[in-house]
Amino acid sequence: MTKAIAQTSPILVDVRAISVNQTGFQTNGAKTAILVTPETDWMKWELRDATGKVVATGPTIEFGSDLSSGQSVHRIEFTGFTQPGKGYVLNVAGLKSTPFDIRADVYQSLKYDALAFFYHQRASVPIEAKYVGERFARPVAHEKEIVTCWGPKDYRGNDWGGCPYTLDVSKGWYDAGDQGKYVVNGGIAVWTLMNAYEVAQARGDRSFDDGRVKIPEAGNGRNDLLDEVRFEMDFLLAMQVPDGQTLTLPLGDQRKSLDKLKFTRVDASGMAHHKMHDEHWTAVPTPPHLDKEKRGLSYPSTAATLNLAATAAQCARVFKGVDDAYADRCLNAARKAYAAAKRVPDAYAIDVLPGGGGGYGDGQLSDEFYWAAAELYATTGEAAYADAVKASPHYLTATDFSWGKVDTLGTLTLATVDTPLRPAARQAVVGRAAAMRGETAGQGYHIAFHKPYVWGSTADFMNRALLFARAADFSGELAYRTEAVNLMDYVLGRNPLNFSYVSGYGERAMQHPHHRFWANDGQLPPPPPGVIAGGPNQNPSDAEAVAHLKGCAPQTCYVDRIGSYSTNEVAVNWNAPLFWVAAWLDGTRK
Repeated sequence: MTKAIAQTSPILVDVRAISVNQTGFQTNGAKTAILVTPETDWMKWELRDATGKVVATGPTIEFGSDLSSGQSVHRIEFTGFTQPGKGYVLNVAGLKSTPFDIRADVYQSLKYDALAFFYHQRASVPIEAKYVGERFARPVAHEKEIVTCWGPKDYRGNDWGGCPYTLDVSKGWYDAGDQGKYVVNGGIAVWTLMNAYEVAQARGDRSFDDGRVKIPEAGNGRNDLLDEVRFEMDFLLAMQVPDGQTLTLPLGDQRKSLDKLKFTRVDASGMAHHKMHDEHWTAVPTPPHLDKEKRGLSYPSTAATLNLAATAAQCARVFKGVDDAYADRCLNAARKAYAAAKRVPDAYAIDVLPGGGGGYGDGQLSDEFYWAAAELYATTGEAAYADAVKASPHYLTATDFSWGKVDTLGTLTLATVDTPLRPAARQAVVGRAAAMRGETAGQGYHIAFHKPYVWGSTADFMNRALLFARAADFSGELAYRTEAVNLMDYVLGRNPLNFSYVSGYGERAMQHPHHRFWANDGQLPPPPPGVIAGGPNQNPSDAEAVAHLKGCAPQTCYVDRIGSYSTNEVAVNWNAPLFWVAAWLDGTRK
């Protein structure tokens, strides 16, 4: 038997193995494993319990050569086995899977651990041992973030003019492996958490009632999930330009003349600054409390402004009846932001520093306008927002989504909130799920994913799982739930590397993320459980990955190394859908 290739050289040639979701399977849920073998005829599989007793058998289903993995594979289906237990192992001709559980609550701990990621990423407060344990505790960092814009000149020599004010933008979540805080990435992440709240509330799920989550706000009488949301929303609200402020901004698409930008003076009231971060990249690792870099604001952008409009409108909806004063504050900010974006519709994000933070540039803003209008309509029911939604080229779009392509978020909200547009929005989501489901049969690893593996591919998996989950909710069809399970199975170990991309979940799980605190180097801790790595990236850009991934098949282009930011970073917008899907799978179990 050929041994599995090490993580640092994951180009698989003649591997023979059985890969499974290493965490396990829900008792009454779908159960699929993948056998890697050159055999061209079916083989007998056996399921053994922890004592070694054979409890189920069956034939494998031969698929053959799989281009995405570079392997020849068979599928093992054992959904019909529903006996709860621990330590089950699949066996085919002497090959054994890693042990796994079968139990109804197999995702219960993951949903809480994936949510805890956001507490770990908090800025401006200490991360306390009583909530995370001594190993992961750290002192307060960036406690009082009172900053102004970089400049007045950018690194290319353009004079932006600076900002005649400072903002207190404390709190919020560190975005990823660095200590920047970005409105457009925080936007989709906090939307996902709020959407999880809305979906859970609709089904009567009490998993996040006050006191259920280990955070400082537990016991304050409010839902713990909303407490975590508010910590980020406070930051997003603080990034809004005060009333009465004018700034000089480059308007229109000037990407071909970045060293000779043309500026226009605009009324920037109500806009949102794009991001805030360090002046220079800090070394890896550098714990947040040891970060000595100067920090500042990038200039407002229309994309950030619409992210604020969308999330603040959603905030107004979910906090209504919970904290009405906060809901009113959010709605006021949302209205101001949307009006500002309509007034300044083409202020694109342009970096003013050569480093120190991620770019998050976005050259297409019509999807953000649709998302923001959808959220404001869902919250207010006002005709003007409904008209904007219907007039959008993205009306009822349901496609793959990410921080830079957010139109589907608007459709998901329209499919969730009770408005006259809900039936059509639900139909659009189910239609998209049906189309994605058609991709599964052509994939050796039995996943609805026939597209490039890019930076953050695991989040692409989880966002598709979210769409499948909502399609299952809207249609009642079990097949869509099965597709969501397939995608979760993949990130938890049913993949060509036989590797769980989620720390602490599985015998072979991510341990060395690109992160400035979770360095796992003997001095600093490993990642806590429930953190998802970016995953396979068929066009990696960091030296660590490039050195080890020459000629890799798309699904194997990954290394578990701290230096590999393009395959092994972590991020709020990746952990958010992991949390969403884990919470949904656990909350809808039978």
